[in-house]
Amino acid sequence: MDDVTRRKVLGLVGLGARGRLVVIGVEQVRIAAQKGTVQMALVASDVSRHSLDKVVPVLKARRVEMVEWPSAAELGGAVGRETTAAIGIVDQALARGIRGAVAGATPAGDATRVSR
Repeated sequence: MDDVTRRKVLGLVGLGARGRLVVIGVEQVRIAAQKGTVQMALVASDVSRHSLDKVVPVLKARRVEMVEWPSAAELGGAVGRETTAAIGIVDQALARGIRGAVAGATPAGDATRVSR
């Protein structure tokens, strides 16, 4: 993913955080996914396996689209925190915008991937 796309996605996530259209943190994303309110999730790949084991199985079981993000610090910075392991997008329109940005800029073999 190039820098322009990264900034665009992080900007959308930041707007979502200010508009309360996202949930932040492993526990909050896990709870929202269990309720069925998460449209998609951004998950940092550089966090502990324990954190990932809490949220990824629930997201996969609920068939929530996940975007693997390389840095928890970068994700956290977008929502006003030092770091965060996961961000859940609960607004359908915001999720659609992020999907469009990611899909339009993800060449084959890129380290950031979208999965279901």
